[in-house]
Amino acid sequence: MNILLPVAAAMTVFWLALRIYPAWIARVFREDDRTPPPSVTNADGRDFVESRTHVAFAQHFSAIAGAGPIVGPTLALAFGWQPVWLWIVIGGIFFGAVHDMTVLFTSLRERGCTVVGLARRALGPAGYLLMLLVLVFVLTVINAIFLNLSVTALTSVYPLAHLGAGAGTGSLLSVTYENGVAMAHLGGIATTSVLIITATAPLLGWAIRYRNLGMGYAYVIAFAIAVASVVLGFRVPVALDGDTWRYAMTAYVFVACWLPVWLVIQPRDFTNVQILYGGIGLVAAAALVAGTFHGITIQAPAFDLATGERALEAGIWPLLFITVACGAISGFHALVASGTTVRQIARESDCRRIGYGAMLLESLLAVVVLVAVAAMLTPGEYLDVVYPADGPSNPMLGFALGTGRLVNMAFPFIPIAVAVVFGILMVEGFVVTTLDTSVRLCRYMFEECWTFAFGERTPAWLRHPLVNTALAVGLMLFFALSGTVRQMWPVFGAGNQLIGALSLITVTVWLAQRARQHLFALLPAAFMVVTTFAALLVLVRGNFGAGGNPVLGLTAGALFFLAVGVVVVGVSRLARALQQPQGATAHPVAAE
Repeated sequence: MNILLPVAAAMTVFWLALRIYPAWIARVFREDDRTPPPSVTNADGRDFVESRTHVAFAQHFSAIAGAGPIVGPTLALAFGWQPVWLWIVIGGIFFGAVHDMTVLFTSLRERGCTVVGLARRALGPAGYLLMLLVLVFVLTVINAIFLNLSVTALTSVYPLAHLGAGAGTGSLLSVTYENGVAMAHLGGIATTSVLIITATAPLLGWAIRYRNLGMGYAYVIAFAIAVASVVLGFRVPVALDGDTWRYAMTAYVFVACWLPVWLVIQPRDFTNVQILYGGIGLVAAAALVAGTFHGITIQAPAFDLATGERALEAGIWPLLFITVACGAISGFHALVASGTTVRQIARESDCRRIGYGAMLLESLLAVVVLVAVAAMLTPGEYLDVVYPADGPSNPMLGFALGTGRLVNMAFPFIPIAVAVVFGILMVEGFVVTTLDTSVRLCRYMFEECWTFAFGERTPAWLRHPLVNTALAVGLMLFFALSGTVRQMWPVFGAGNQLIGALSLITVTVWLAQRARQHLFALLPAAFMVVTTFAALLVLVRGNFGAGGNPVLGLTAGALFFLAVGVVVVGVSRLARALQQPQGATAHPVAAE
Protein backbone atom coordinates (compact mmCIF):
# COMPACT_ATOMS: atom_id res chain seq x y z
CA MET A 1 0.00 0.00 0.00
CA ASN A 2 1.19 3.53 -0.83
CA ILE A 3 2.21 5.36 2.37
CA LEU A 4 0.09 8.35 1.31
CA LEU A 5 -3.13 6.48 2.10
CA PRO A 6 -2.71 5.68 5.84
CA VAL A 7 -1.22 9.11 6.59
CA ALA A 8 -3.87 11.08 4.67
CA ALA A 9 -6.68 8.92 6.04
CA ALA A 10 -5.49 9.45 9.63
CA MET A 11 -5.19 13.22 9.11
CA THR A 12 -8.72 13.41 7.70
CA VAL A 13 -10.31 11.31 10.43
CA PHE A 14 -8.48 13.19 13.20
CA TRP A 15 -9.58 16.54 11.71
CA LEU A 16 -13.23 15.44 11.58
CA ALA A 17 -13.09 14.08 15.12
CA LEU A 18 -11.58 17.33 16.41
CA ARG A 19 -14.38 19.33 14.80
CA ILE A 20 -17.20 17.20 16.24
CA TYR A 21 -16.46 15.10 19.33
CA PRO A 22 -14.87 17.57 21.81
CA ALA A 23 -17.71 20.06 21.23
CA TRP A 24 -20.20 17.36 22.24
CA ILE A 25 -18.17 16.44 25.34
CA ALA A 26 -17.98 20.13 26.27
CA ARG A 27 -21.80 20.29 26.27
CA VAL A 28 -21.91 17.31 28.63
CA PHE A 29 -19.64 19.22 31.02
CA ARG A 30 -21.61 22.46 30.44
CA GLU A 31 -18.61 24.45 29.30
CA ASP A 32 -18.76 28.13 30.26
CA ASP A 33 -15.86 30.49 29.64
CA ARG A 34 -17.36 32.96 32.09
CA THR A 35 -16.42 30.66 34.99
CA PRO A 36 -12.99 31.62 36.34
CA PRO A 37 -10.54 28.68 36.19
CA PRO A 38 -8.27 27.52 39.05
CA SER A 39 -5.36 29.46 37.50
CA VAL A 40 -7.32 32.61 38.46
CA THR A 41 -9.15 31.59 41.63
CA ASN A 42 -6.12 29.82 43.14
CA ALA A 43 -3.41 32.00 41.58
CA ASP A 44 -0.17 31.81 43.56
CA GLY A 45 2.48 32.74 40.98
CA ARG A 46 4.19 29.37 41.43
CA ASP A 47 1.93 26.47 40.38
CA PHE A 48 -1.40 28.17 39.60
CA VAL A 49 -0.38 30.52 36.80
CA GLU A 50 -2.87 31.78 34.18
CA SER A 51 -1.21 31.21 30.81
CA ARG A 52 -1.95 31.86 27.17
CA THR A 53 -3.44 28.95 25.27
CA HIS A 54 -0.42 28.39 23.01
CA VAL A 55 1.98 28.37 25.96
CA ALA A 56 -0.17 25.98 28.01
CA PHE A 57 -0.67 23.75 24.94
CA ALA A 58 3.08 23.61 24.29
CA GLN A 59 3.87 22.72 27.90
CA HIS A 60 1.15 20.06 28.00
CA PHE A 61 2.05 18.53 24.64
CA SER A 62 5.78 18.40 25.31
CA ALA A 63 5.09 16.73 28.67
CA ILE A 64 2.81 14.00 27.28
CA ALA A 65 4.65 13.44 23.97
CA GLY A 66 7.83 11.89 25.28
CA ALA A 67 9.30 8.69 23.92
CA GLY A 68 5.96 6.83 24.17
CA PRO A 69 4.33 7.67 20.79
CA ILE A 70 7.64 6.91 19.07
CA VAL A 71 8.87 3.80 20.88
CA GLY A 72 5.42 2.20 21.37
CA PRO A 73 4.30 1.98 17.70
CA THR A 74 7.81 0.93 16.65
CA LEU A 75 7.74 -2.02 19.07
CA ALA A 76 4.13 -2.95 18.25
CA LEU A 77 4.86 -3.05 14.49
CA ALA A 78 5.94 -6.65 15.04
CA PHE A 79 2.21 -7.55 14.89
CA GLY A 80 1.87 -5.90 11.46
CA TRP A 81 1.14 -2.29 10.57
CA GLN A 82 -2.65 -2.46 10.08
CA PRO A 83 -3.72 -3.45 13.63
CA VAL A 84 -1.34 -0.84 15.05
CA TRP A 85 -2.73 1.85 12.72
CA LEU A 86 -6.32 0.95 13.60
CA TRP A 87 -5.67 1.06 17.34
CA ILE A 88 -3.86 4.41 17.12
CA VAL A 89 -6.74 6.00 15.15
CA ILE A 90 -9.64 4.45 17.09
CA GLY A 91 -7.86 4.64 20.43
CA GLY A 92 -6.75 8.23 19.92
CA ILE A 93 -10.25 9.49 19.08
CA PHE A 94 -12.46 7.48 21.43
CA PHE A 95 -10.06 6.51 24.24
CA GLY A 96 -7.01 8.75 24.65
CA ALA A 97 -8.47 12.13 23.68
CA VAL A 98 -11.64 11.44 25.69
CA HIS A 99 -9.50 10.40 28.66
CA ASP A 100 -7.31 13.52 28.51
CA MET A 101 -10.13 16.03 27.96
CA THR A 102 -12.50 14.60 30.58
CA VAL A 103 -9.84 14.33 33.28
CA LEU A 104 -8.78 17.92 32.55
CA PHE A 105 -12.38 19.17 32.66
CA THR A 106 -13.21 17.25 35.84
CA SER A 107 -10.08 18.57 37.55
CA LEU A 108 -11.02 22.07 36.41
CA ARG A 109 -14.43 21.74 38.08
CA GLU A 110 -12.81 20.42 41.26
CA ARG A 111 -10.60 23.50 41.70
CA GLY A 112 -7.51 22.05 40.07
CA CYS A 113 -6.95 18.96 42.21
CA THR A 114 -5.03 16.03 40.77
CA VAL A 115 -6.60 12.79 39.60
CA VAL A 116 -5.84 11.41 43.07
CA GLY A 117 -7.96 14.16 44.60
CA LEU A 118 -10.69 13.43 42.07
CA ALA A 119 -10.65 9.79 43.19
CA ARG A 120 -11.05 10.91 46.80
CA ARG A 121 -14.14 12.98 45.97
CA ALA A 122 -15.71 10.53 43.52
CA LEU A 123 -14.70 7.17 45.03
CA GLY A 124 -14.40 8.05 48.72
CA PRO A 125 -11.53 7.41 51.16
CA ALA A 126 -11.08 3.73 50.28
CA GLY A 127 -10.87 4.37 46.54
CA TYR A 128 -8.58 7.32 47.18
CA LEU A 129 -6.07 5.35 49.23
CA LEU A 130 -5.99 2.43 46.81
CA MET A 131 -5.50 4.70 43.81
CA LEU A 132 -2.87 6.75 45.63
CA LEU A 133 -0.84 3.59 46.26
CA VAL A 134 -1.02 2.66 42.58
CA LEU A 135 -0.14 6.15 41.33
CA VAL A 136 2.69 6.97 43.71
CA PHE A 137 4.33 3.58 43.25
CA VAL A 138 4.05 3.56 39.46
CA LEU A 139 4.98 7.21 39.03
CA THR A 140 8.01 7.05 41.33
CA VAL A 141 9.56 4.19 39.42
CA ILE A 142 8.62 5.76 36.07
CA ASN A 143 10.50 8.87 37.23
CA ALA A 144 13.53 6.70 37.88
CA ILE A 145 13.21 5.08 34.45
CA PHE A 146 12.90 8.51 32.79
CA LEU A 147 16.04 9.62 34.63
CA ASN A 148 18.00 6.61 33.40
CA LEU A 149 16.60 7.03 29.88
CA SER A 150 17.71 10.68 29.97
CA VAL A 151 21.22 9.64 30.98
CA THR A 152 21.30 7.02 28.22
CA ALA A 153 20.03 9.51 25.64
CA LEU A 154 22.46 12.26 26.59
CA THR A 155 25.48 9.94 26.52
CA SER A 156 24.47 7.85 23.50
CA VAL A 157 26.77 6.89 20.63
CA TYR A 158 25.76 5.13 17.41
CA PRO A 159 27.84 3.40 14.74
CA LEU A 160 28.40 5.88 11.94
CA ALA A 161 27.54 3.24 9.36
CA HIS A 162 24.04 2.82 10.86
CA LEU A 163 23.36 6.49 10.22
CA GLY A 164 24.03 6.19 6.51
CA ALA A 165 26.80 8.74 6.90
CA GLY A 166 29.61 8.74 4.37
CA ALA A 167 32.79 10.75 4.45
CA GLY A 168 31.02 14.01 3.63
CA THR A 169 28.09 13.77 6.03
CA GLY A 170 30.20 12.05 8.66
CA SER A 171 32.25 15.21 9.01
CA LEU A 172 29.17 16.87 10.49
CA LEU A 173 29.38 14.59 13.53
CA SER A 174 31.83 14.15 16.39
CA VAL A 175 33.32 10.71 15.84
CA THR A 176 35.48 8.39 17.95
CA TYR A 177 36.56 4.80 17.33
CA GLU A 178 35.60 1.86 19.54
CA ASN A 179 37.23 -1.45 18.59
CA GLY A 180 37.89 -0.04 15.14
CA VAL A 181 34.24 1.02 14.62
CA ALA A 182 33.48 4.71 13.95
CA MET A 183 30.96 5.91 16.56
CA ALA A 184 29.02 9.19 16.29
CA HIS A 185 28.44 11.05 19.58
CA LEU A 186 24.76 11.92 19.17
CA GLY A 187 24.31 12.29 22.92
CA GLY A 188 26.74 15.20 22.85
CA ILE A 189 24.54 16.99 20.31
CA ALA A 190 21.47 16.44 22.48
CA THR A 191 23.40 17.55 25.58
CA THR A 192 24.36 20.89 24.04
CA SER A 193 20.77 21.41 22.87
CA VAL A 194 19.35 20.66 26.33
CA LEU A 195 21.82 22.99 28.06
CA ILE A 196 21.12 25.93 25.72
CA ILE A 197 17.34 25.55 25.85
CA THR A 198 17.38 25.25 29.66
CA ALA A 199 19.72 28.23 30.11
CA THR A 200 17.56 30.54 27.98
CA ALA A 201 14.22 29.37 29.43
CA PRO A 202 14.04 31.85 32.38
CA LEU A 203 14.58 34.85 30.11
CA LEU A 204 11.87 33.70 27.69
CA GLY A 205 9.51 32.94 30.58
CA TRP A 206 10.07 36.40 32.05
CA ALA A 207 9.44 38.06 28.67
CA ILE A 208 6.18 36.17 28.11
CA ARG A 209 4.83 36.67 31.63
CA TYR A 210 5.99 40.16 32.58
CA ARG A 211 6.79 41.92 29.30
CA ASN A 212 3.67 40.65 27.48
CA LEU A 213 5.73 39.28 24.61
CA GLY A 214 3.41 38.60 21.68
CA MET A 215 2.87 34.96 20.76
CA GLY A 216 4.19 35.54 17.23
CA TYR A 217 7.45 36.91 18.60
CA ALA A 218 7.54 34.13 21.24
CA TYR A 219 7.29 31.45 18.56
CA VAL A 220 10.01 33.08 16.46
CA ILE A 221 12.36 33.40 19.44
CA ALA A 222 11.68 29.86 20.69
CA PHE A 223 12.17 28.43 17.19
CA ALA A 224 15.43 30.35 16.77
CA ILE A 225 16.71 29.07 20.13
CA ALA A 226 15.76 25.48 19.25
CA VAL A 227 17.47 25.63 15.85
CA ALA A 228 20.57 27.33 17.29
CA SER A 229 20.82 24.73 20.05
CA VAL A 230 20.88 21.89 17.50
CA VAL A 231 23.33 23.67 15.18
CA LEU A 232 25.68 24.37 18.09
CA GLY A 233 25.20 20.77 19.18
CA PHE A 234 26.66 19.59 15.89
CA ARG A 235 29.56 22.03 16.18
CA VAL A 236 30.26 21.84 19.94
CA PRO A 237 28.89 18.57 21.38
CA VAL A 238 29.25 18.34 25.16
CA ALA A 239 30.37 14.96 26.45
CA LEU A 240 29.73 13.96 30.07
CA ASP A 241 29.85 10.52 31.65
CA GLY A 242 26.69 8.77 32.82
CA ASP A 243 27.15 9.23 36.57
CA THR A 244 27.82 12.95 36.17
CA TRP A 245 24.68 13.36 34.08
CA ARG A 246 22.57 11.36 36.52
CA TYR A 247 23.40 13.64 39.43
CA ALA A 248 23.32 16.77 37.28
CA MET A 249 19.84 15.88 36.02
CA THR A 250 18.71 15.15 39.58
CA ALA A 251 19.89 18.60 40.66
CA TYR A 252 18.21 20.26 37.65
CA VAL A 253 14.90 18.48 38.31
CA PHE A 254 15.00 19.50 41.98
CA VAL A 255 15.44 23.18 41.08
CA ALA A 256 12.98 23.16 38.16
CA CYS A 257 10.22 21.46 40.16
CA TRP A 258 10.61 23.81 43.11
CA LEU A 259 10.72 27.07 41.12
CA PRO A 260 7.53 28.63 39.72
CA VAL A 261 6.26 26.77 36.66
CA TRP A 262 6.49 29.89 34.44
CA LEU A 263 10.22 30.37 35.14
CA VAL A 264 11.80 27.13 33.87
CA ILE A 265 9.45 24.26 32.97
CA GLN A 266 6.89 26.20 30.95
CA PRO A 267 9.29 28.24 28.75
CA ARG A 268 11.69 25.28 28.40
CA ASP A 269 8.87 23.09 27.14
CA PHE A 270 7.62 25.89 24.87
CA THR A 271 11.06 26.07 23.25
CA ASN A 272 11.68 22.33 23.14
CA VAL A 273 8.29 21.62 21.60
CA GLN A 274 9.35 23.55 18.48
CA ILE A 275 11.66 20.61 17.68
CA LEU A 276 8.76 18.18 17.99
CA TYR A 277 6.37 20.41 16.00
CA GLY A 278 9.02 20.65 13.28
CA GLY A 279 9.66 16.91 13.40
CA ILE A 280 5.98 15.97 13.07
CA GLY A 281 5.52 18.43 10.22
CA LEU A 282 8.69 17.32 8.43
CA VAL A 283 7.98 13.58 8.65
CA ALA A 284 4.30 14.01 7.71
CA ALA A 285 5.27 16.18 4.72
CA ALA A 286 7.93 13.64 3.73
CA ALA A 287 5.34 10.84 3.79
CA LEU A 288 2.95 12.84 1.62
CA VAL A 289 5.67 13.85 -0.85
CA ALA A 290 7.26 10.38 -1.03
CA GLY A 291 3.88 8.71 -1.45
CA THR A 292 2.65 11.17 -4.08
CA PHE A 293 5.75 11.63 -6.23
CA HIS A 294 7.80 8.49 -5.57
CA GLY A 295 5.06 5.91 -4.99
CA ILE A 296 6.72 4.60 -1.80
CA THR A 297 4.88 1.61 -0.37
CA ILE A 298 4.84 -0.08 3.02
CA GLN A 299 7.25 -3.03 3.26
CA ALA A 300 6.04 -4.39 6.60
CA PRO A 301 3.33 -7.06 6.50
CA ALA A 302 -0.23 -5.93 7.14
CA PHE A 303 -0.69 -8.64 9.81
CA ASP A 304 2.03 -10.83 11.33
CA LEU A 305 0.59 -12.21 14.56
CA ALA A 306 3.12 -15.03 14.82
CA THR A 307 6.12 -12.69 14.73
CA GLY A 308 4.45 -10.34 17.20
CA GLU A 309 3.77 -13.15 19.63
CA ARG A 310 7.39 -14.33 19.44
CA ALA A 311 8.81 -10.82 19.83
CA LEU A 312 6.55 -9.67 22.67
CA GLU A 313 6.04 -13.12 24.22
CA ALA A 314 2.24 -12.76 24.28
CA GLY A 315 -0.73 -12.45 21.93
CA ILE A 316 -1.95 -9.37 20.11
CA TRP A 317 -4.51 -8.97 22.91
CA PRO A 318 -3.65 -7.63 25.39
CA LEU A 319 -0.04 -6.77 24.46
CA LEU A 320 -0.71 -4.59 21.39
CA PHE A 321 -2.95 -2.26 23.43
CA ILE A 322 -0.35 -2.01 26.18
CA THR A 323 2.68 -1.58 23.92
CA VAL A 324 1.36 1.29 21.76
CA ALA A 325 0.67 3.23 24.97
CA CYS A 326 0.83 7.01 24.49
CA GLY A 327 -0.09 6.87 20.80
CA ALA A 328 -3.63 5.76 21.71
CA ILE A 329 -4.17 6.26 25.47
CA SER A 330 -1.86 6.83 28.42
CA GLY A 331 -2.59 7.15 32.11
CA PHE A 332 0.39 9.47 32.48
CA HIS A 333 -1.63 12.07 30.56
CA ALA A 334 -4.18 12.14 33.38
CA LEU A 335 -1.43 13.08 35.81
CA VAL A 336 -0.22 15.87 33.51
CA ALA A 337 -3.71 17.17 32.71
CA SER A 338 -4.84 17.27 36.35
CA GLY A 339 -1.43 18.14 37.78
CA THR A 340 0.18 20.95 35.81
CA THR A 341 -2.05 21.79 32.83
CA VAL A 342 -5.27 22.49 34.77
CA ARG A 343 -3.38 25.02 36.87
CA GLN A 344 -2.37 27.02 33.78
CA ILE A 345 -5.36 27.14 31.42
CA ALA A 346 -7.12 30.49 31.15
CA ARG A 347 -10.65 29.40 30.15
CA GLU A 348 -12.82 26.28 30.10
CA SER A 349 -12.83 26.01 26.30
CA ASP A 350 -9.07 25.36 26.52
CA CYS A 351 -9.98 21.85 27.67
CA ARG A 352 -11.06 21.16 24.10
CA ARG A 353 -8.04 22.68 22.44
CA ILE A 354 -5.46 21.29 24.87
CA GLY A 355 -7.00 18.11 26.28
CA TYR A 356 -8.52 16.69 23.10
CA GLY A 357 -6.37 18.45 20.49
CA ALA A 358 -2.97 17.62 21.99
CA MET A 359 -3.86 13.91 22.19
CA LEU A 360 -4.85 13.79 18.52
CA LEU A 361 -1.61 15.52 17.56
CA GLU A 362 0.25 12.86 19.52
CA SER A 363 -1.72 10.15 17.73
CA LEU A 364 -0.76 11.73 14.41
CA LEU A 365 2.88 11.56 15.51
CA ALA A 366 2.40 7.85 16.27
CA VAL A 367 0.91 7.29 12.78
CA VAL A 368 3.78 8.97 10.91
CA VAL A 369 6.31 7.07 13.06
CA LEU A 370 4.55 3.79 12.25
CA VAL A 371 4.42 4.51 8.52
CA ALA A 372 8.05 5.69 8.31
CA VAL A 373 9.40 2.56 10.03
CA ALA A 374 7.05 0.21 8.15
CA ALA A 375 7.98 1.70 4.78
CA MET A 376 11.70 2.36 5.05
CA LEU A 377 12.94 -0.75 6.91
CA THR A 378 12.66 -4.22 5.43
CA PRO A 379 11.03 -6.81 7.74
CA GLY A 380 14.42 -8.45 8.33
CA GLU A 381 16.19 -5.18 9.09
CA TYR A 382 13.38 -4.15 11.42
CA LEU A 383 13.75 -7.32 13.47
CA ASP A 384 17.56 -7.01 13.51
CA VAL A 385 17.34 -3.49 14.98
CA VAL A 386 14.24 -3.62 17.17
CA TYR A 387 14.26 -7.30 18.21
CA PRO A 388 17.85 -8.52 17.69
CA ALA A 389 18.61 -12.12 18.59
CA ASP A 390 21.89 -11.32 20.34
CA GLY A 391 21.61 -7.77 21.69
CA PRO A 392 19.36 -5.20 23.31
CA SER A 393 16.28 -3.84 21.55
CA ASN A 394 16.81 -0.42 19.98
CA PRO A 395 13.43 0.99 18.84
CA MET A 396 14.79 4.57 18.91
CA LEU A 397 17.37 3.68 16.26
CA GLY A 398 14.69 1.91 14.21
CA PHE A 399 12.54 5.05 14.29
CA ALA A 400 15.50 7.30 13.46
CA LEU A 401 16.55 5.15 10.50
CA GLY A 402 13.01 5.04 9.12
CA THR A 403 12.35 8.76 9.43
CA GLY A 404 15.84 9.70 8.24
CA ARG A 405 15.55 7.65 5.06
CA LEU A 406 12.02 8.89 4.39
CA VAL A 407 12.97 12.55 4.80
CA ASN A 408 16.05 12.13 2.61
CA MET A 409 14.02 10.40 -0.10
CA ALA A 410 11.37 13.14 -0.14
CA PHE A 411 13.85 16.01 0.27
CA PRO A 412 17.24 14.89 -1.15
CA PHE A 413 18.88 18.19 -0.17
CA ILE A 414 18.71 17.04 3.49
CA PRO A 415 21.63 14.60 4.08
CA ILE A 416 20.45 11.27 5.41
CA ALA A 417 22.81 11.46 8.40
CA VAL A 418 21.35 14.82 9.43
CA ALA A 419 17.80 13.51 9.03
CA VAL A 420 18.58 10.40 11.11
CA VAL A 421 20.21 12.51 13.84
CA PHE A 422 17.18 14.82 13.90
CA GLY A 423 14.93 11.81 14.42
CA ILE A 424 17.02 10.70 17.39
CA LEU A 425 16.96 14.24 18.83
CA MET A 426 13.14 14.16 18.74
CA VAL A 427 13.23 11.25 21.17
CA GLU A 428 16.15 12.31 23.34
CA GLY A 429 15.06 15.90 23.99
CA PHE A 430 11.57 14.94 25.09
CA VAL A 431 12.62 12.28 27.54
CA VAL A 432 14.20 15.12 29.52
CA THR A 433 11.11 17.32 29.09
CA THR A 434 8.80 14.61 30.44
CA LEU A 435 11.05 14.00 33.43
CA ASP A 436 10.76 17.44 35.05
CA THR A 437 6.96 17.50 34.67
CA SER A 438 6.65 13.96 36.03
CA VAL A 439 8.61 14.76 39.20
CA ARG A 440 6.54 17.91 39.75
CA LEU A 441 3.39 15.76 39.56
CA CYS A 442 4.84 13.43 42.18
CA ARG A 443 5.37 16.45 44.42
CA TYR A 444 1.69 17.41 44.07
CA MET A 445 0.65 13.89 45.08
CA PHE A 446 2.70 14.00 48.25
CA GLU A 447 1.15 17.36 49.13
CA GLU A 448 -2.35 15.91 48.69
CA CYS A 449 -1.37 12.86 50.72
CA TRP A 450 -0.36 14.95 53.74
CA THR A 451 -3.53 17.03 53.49
CA PHE A 452 -5.65 13.89 53.46
CA ALA A 453 -3.74 12.30 56.35
CA PHE A 454 -3.56 15.33 58.67
CA GLY A 455 -6.23 17.72 57.39
CA GLU A 456 -6.01 21.18 58.93
CA ARG A 457 -3.36 19.91 61.36
CA THR A 458 -0.86 19.28 58.55
CA PRO A 459 2.49 20.72 59.71
CA ALA A 460 3.65 23.71 57.67
CA TRP A 461 6.93 22.00 56.82
CA LEU A 462 5.09 19.07 55.22
CA ARG A 463 3.28 21.50 52.90
CA HIS A 464 6.47 23.24 51.83
CA PRO A 465 7.36 22.68 48.13
CA LEU A 466 11.03 22.16 49.00
CA VAL A 467 10.27 19.22 51.29
CA ASN A 468 7.96 17.43 48.87
CA THR A 469 10.24 18.13 45.90
CA ALA A 470 13.16 16.66 47.85
CA LEU A 471 11.08 13.59 48.71
CA ALA A 472 10.04 13.02 45.08
CA VAL A 473 13.57 13.58 43.76
CA GLY A 474 15.17 11.44 46.48
CA LEU A 475 12.92 8.46 45.74
CA MET A 476 13.56 8.90 42.02
CA LEU A 477 17.32 8.79 42.51
CA PHE A 478 17.08 5.83 44.90
CA PHE A 479 15.21 3.69 42.37
CA ALA A 480 17.37 4.95 39.48
CA LEU A 481 20.47 3.66 41.24
CA SER A 482 18.76 0.30 41.81
CA GLY A 483 19.52 -2.46 39.32
CA THR A 484 15.93 -3.73 39.30
CA VAL A 485 14.26 -0.76 37.56
CA ARG A 486 15.20 -1.82 34.04
CA GLN A 487 13.92 -5.36 34.67
CA MET A 488 10.60 -4.04 35.96
CA TRP A 489 9.83 -1.91 32.89
CA PRO A 490 7.19 -4.34 31.46
CA VAL A 491 5.10 -3.92 34.62
CA PHE A 492 5.02 -0.19 34.22
CA GLY A 493 3.89 -0.40 30.63
CA ALA A 494 0.79 -2.12 32.00
CA GLY A 495 0.78 0.16 35.04
CA ASN A 496 0.66 3.25 32.83
CA GLN A 497 -2.42 1.98 31.00
CA LEU A 498 -3.90 0.92 34.32
CA ILE A 499 -3.74 4.53 35.50
CA GLY A 500 -5.67 5.52 32.36
CA ALA A 501 -8.36 2.92 33.08
CA LEU A 502 -8.72 4.01 36.71
CA SER A 503 -8.84 7.68 35.70
CA LEU A 504 -11.70 6.97 33.26
CA ILE A 505 -13.54 5.10 36.04
CA THR A 506 -13.16 8.16 38.28
CA VAL A 507 -14.54 10.45 35.54
CA THR A 508 -17.44 8.05 34.89
CA VAL A 509 -18.47 8.05 38.55
CA TRP A 510 -18.09 11.86 38.75
CA LEU A 511 -20.44 12.31 35.77
CA ALA A 512 -22.94 9.72 37.02
CA GLN A 513 -23.09 11.42 40.43
CA ARG A 514 -24.25 14.55 38.61
CA ALA A 515 -26.72 12.69 36.40
CA ARG A 516 -24.71 13.46 33.25
CA GLN A 517 -24.18 11.25 30.20
CA HIS A 518 -21.27 8.95 30.99
CA LEU A 519 -21.29 5.97 28.60
CA PHE A 520 -18.68 7.68 26.39
CA ALA A 521 -16.26 7.42 29.36
CA LEU A 522 -17.54 4.14 30.82
CA LEU A 523 -17.08 2.04 27.66
CA PRO A 524 -13.36 2.84 27.12
CA ALA A 525 -12.85 2.51 30.88
CA ALA A 526 -14.29 -1.01 30.85
CA PHE A 527 -12.19 -2.07 27.86
CA MET A 528 -8.97 -0.72 29.37
CA VAL A 529 -9.68 -2.32 32.76
CA VAL A 530 -10.12 -5.75 31.19
CA THR A 531 -7.08 -5.26 28.93
CA THR A 532 -4.69 -4.09 31.66
CA PHE A 533 -5.89 -6.79 34.05
CA ALA A 534 -5.16 -9.38 31.37
CA ALA A 535 -1.70 -7.88 30.73
CA LEU A 536 -0.84 -7.94 34.44
CA LEU A 537 -1.97 -11.57 34.70
CA VAL A 538 0.24 -12.43 31.70
CA LEU A 539 3.18 -10.85 33.53
CA VAL A 540 2.36 -12.69 36.75
CA ARG A 541 2.09 -16.05 34.97
CA GLY A 542 5.21 -15.49 32.88
CA ASN A 543 7.43 -14.58 35.81
CA PHE A 544 6.70 -17.39 38.23
CA GLY A 545 7.87 -20.14 35.92
CA ALA A 546 11.35 -21.22 34.92
CA GLY A 547 13.52 -18.31 33.87
CA GLY A 548 11.05 -15.73 35.19
CA ASN A 549 11.59 -12.82 37.55
CA PRO A 550 9.66 -13.41 40.81
CA VAL A 551 10.09 -9.77 41.89
CA LEU A 552 8.51 -8.58 38.66
CA GLY A 553 5.74 -11.14 39.07
CA LEU A 554 5.02 -10.07 42.64
CA THR A 555 4.95 -6.42 41.60
CA ALA A 556 2.50 -7.14 38.79
CA GLY A 557 0.36 -9.16 41.22
CA ALA A 558 0.34 -6.35 43.78
CA LEU A 559 -0.71 -3.82 41.14
CA PHE A 560 -3.43 -6.21 39.98
CA PHE A 561 -5.00 -6.57 43.42
CA LEU A 562 -4.76 -2.83 44.17
CA ALA A 563 -6.48 -2.12 40.86
CA VAL A 564 -9.19 -4.69 41.61
CA GLY A 565 -9.87 -2.79 44.82
CA VAL A 566 -10.24 0.52 42.97
CA VAL A 567 -12.55 -1.06 40.38
CA VAL A 568 -14.75 -2.65 43.07
CA VAL A 569 -15.08 0.69 44.85
CA GLY A 570 -15.74 2.45 41.53
CA VAL A 571 -18.48 0.01 40.50
CA SER A 572 -20.10 0.36 43.91
CA ARG A 573 -20.06 4.16 43.70
CA LEU A 574 -21.36 4.08 40.12
CA ALA A 575 -24.24 1.77 41.06
CA ARG A 576 -25.11 4.07 43.97
CA ALA A 577 -25.05 7.14 41.70
CA LEU A 578 -27.30 5.48 39.11
CA GLN A 579 -29.85 4.72 41.82
CA GLN A 580 -30.19 8.41 42.68
CA PRO A 581 -33.28 10.26 41.43
CA GLN A 582 -32.72 11.93 38.05
CA GLY A 583 -31.11 15.31 38.56
CA ALA A 584 -29.92 14.58 42.10
CA THR A 585 -26.28 14.32 43.00
CA ALA A 586 -24.69 11.75 45.24
CA HIS A 587 -21.84 14.08 46.01
CA PRO A 588 -21.74 17.84 46.56
CA VAL A 589 -20.61 19.73 43.49
CA ALA A 590 -17.43 21.52 44.43
CA ALA A 591 -17.22 24.23 41.85
CA GLU A 592 -20.48 24.30 39.89
